[in-house]
Amino acid sequence: MRILLVEDENELARSIVTYLRKNEKIDCDTAENMDRAIELTDLYDYDCFLVDIGLPDGSGLDLIRIIKSKNNRAGIIIISARDSIDDRISGLQIGADDYLVKPFHLSELNARLYSLMRRMKFDGNSHFVMNEITVDPQSREVKISDETVDLTKSEYNLLLYFITNKNQVVSKTSIAEHLAGEYVDILDSLDFVYLHIKNLRKKLIAAGCNDYIKTVYGVGYKFLVE
Repeated sequence: MRILLVEDENELARSIVTYLRKNEKIDCDTAENMDRAIELTDLYDYDCFLVDIGLPDGSGLDLIRIIKSKNNRAGIIIISARDSIDDRISGLQIGADDYLVKPFHLSELNARLYSLMRRMKFDGNSHFVMNEITVDPQSREVKISDETVDLTKSEYNLLLYFITNKNQVVSKTSIAEHLAGEYVDILDSLDFVYLHIKNLRKKLIAAGCNDYIKTVYGVGYKFLVE
């Protein structure tokens, strides 16, 4: 899961990012205003946006409208100190999926994130099953038939990215952006993508998995499921 947190309260933003990155192994980028959020949205693909309503250069509601106007299918959770029914209704009506009132426990935020991802990515199921592959997003456990496969964080994120984009060609650049986030711009090369794909394929095949990862020469890769 890759998230963009749009929040101008620096202490809160640090707490959320630290919790999600260290405890839940979730990639989380940050923006403290609308301009930066729009810039990152244009550069990278996110699974979910966490948006504060009160931003220094505008309303988070306007940011949500901009995100939706671009046909962005990412989930949106509003995090705000505003607790009125009108604010909640306004946020949900323009496209937000959930509304969390500050202050909140980080564990509750995490639970809502996974609930949203289950609805969006796994049809509401707690586990995702595709042929012999079973993925548990909460525990980050991957099984091939009944055998657990030990994957690194990057390999797990890569597998989930392939599965949720199955039968679609994904470019080497988009994979790099998904794995490295906004740090991809400072990398000297994208050779690490090939290395992660090689290692992931090797582990899956060793556990008895079909070889679904296909190279589309000159373009990228496809997770081909017939």
